[in-house]
Amino acid sequence: MEHLDVLIVGAGLSGIGAAYRIQTRCPDRTYAVLEGRAALGGTWDLFRYPGVRSDSDMFTLGFPFHPWKAAQAIADGPAILDYLHETAAAYGIDKHIRFNQRVVSASWSSADALWTVRTADAAYTCSFLYVCSGYYDYDSGYVVDFDGKEDFQGQIVHPQHWPDELDYAGRRVVVIGSGATAVTLVPAMAGTAEHVTMLQRSPSYVASRPARDALSDRIRAVLPERLAHSVIRGKNVALSTAVYGAFRKWPAHAAWLLNSTVAKQLPSSIPVDPHFTPRYKPWDQRLCLVPDADLFKALRNGSASVVTDEIDRFTPTGLRLRSGRELEADLVVTATGLRMVALGNIEVTVDGRRVAPHDTFVYKGMMLSGVPNLAWCIGYTNNSWTLRSDLTSKYVTRLLNHLTATGTRICVPEIDPAEYDAPPRPVVDLTSGYIRRAAALLPRQGTQGPWRLRQNYPRDLLALRYNRLDDGTMHFS
Repeated sequence: MEHLDVLIVGAGLSGIGAAYRIQTRCPDRTYAVLEGRAALGGTWDLFRYPGVRSDSDMFTLGFPFHPWKAAQAIADGPAILDYLHETAAAYGIDKHIRFNQRVVSASWSSADALWTVRTADAAYTCSFLYVCSGYYDYDSGYVVDFDGKEDFQGQIVHPQHWPDELDYAGRRVVVIGSGATAVTLVPAMAGTAEHVTMLQRSPSYVASRPARDALSDRIRAVLPERLAHSVIRGKNVALSTAVYGAFRKWPAHAAWLLNSTVAKQLPSSIPVDPHFTPRYKPWDQRLCLVPDADLFKALRNGSASVVTDEIDRFTPTGLRLRSGRELEADLVVTATGLRMVALGNIEVTVDGRRVAPHDTFVYKGMMLSGVPNLAWCIGYTNNSWTLRSDLTSKYVTRLLNHLTATGTRICVPEIDPAEYDAPPRPVVDLTSGYIRRAAALLPRQGTQGPWRLRQNYPRDLLALRYNRLDDGTMHFS
């Protein structure tokens, strides 16, 4: 059985970033990256539907140690995947990746201070386990069992399993959904398809921004590459943090601003209410980004339309709605959401006791109460994923170096439920359907201190970089 000091699970954005931090900040530690699929890239290798792209700017979604060089600030999936391959090769990280090694179980032994990690055909031991597989189920998305699906004579596709050979040219397409995937698919398919209809039960807040950042282009034209990247990154963090704070403090004003901006970009035939007026406050759910107003352009030129209604059932030729309206379709895309999992669906045991993630509290947004030498890397919901994941990786290296410096082998955050009565809030604290459905599976967060996951990068930057490691909650032995 092979032993490594650190095992990283997942070779996507988080895993590649974690590998870089481990090898540069803990050069005395051996490590490997276990990737369940046959290729690196994670989400950006998995999702292949038309138009797939980031909804965060690449100066903050990209790595701070490897500047994003392309012109587009809002990049498409293939460009991001190329960037990940480039980064992994540039720093030798690709040589540490073990492909087709999906982790199925991890067992901790306090007597040995080791994890035993098993895949389908191999086993490893490690001193520290770092799960960087995110919180989406890579095997299947969320599928609604609509009545009458078996009667439909057309094709039904989920975006997470997009067929390579799918030809939608000249076909009538209905995209069910109103989230980030739907607002990406509709303009990407419009123009090639005969017509694309976005069918939504309820709308989401949508904001448009240019795919290229003119100010960033000017900064890159006059400053050296790395300095320019740092300046642009800082600018974008400051702006996104300020906007999020303002939207949460003044939700009514934020809703008016978003709705009035959208109204100016819609054709007169599509009223902003009900099609773009959500029933929740801004940032109760993630904001949908529309680069270069591509969704609104498709709505204005007539290649796409939006319908706000509920589905009664599928028919042989399309969909019947609760209002009685019939939507004819040759292809239905069920952009109905994703499924969430905790810790990559790994079965975790500590000294023979099975760990149910929902029974744990998240310490500093990364470690689980009562679980030694394990960190789970998740990103922000209100900002670029990488901002938070990189802070987590840096904190993990601080922990590892502290263990070495103090001659200790075990670190575990402990919480006393009798003293800390937290409400059952999932670690991802939004009202989106995919999060509500997973509430009984995800670890919980508290209301204060290290048990609360803040959506605030500047505060986290200071806390995770400078706060004491031995804070009375983290125990070393």
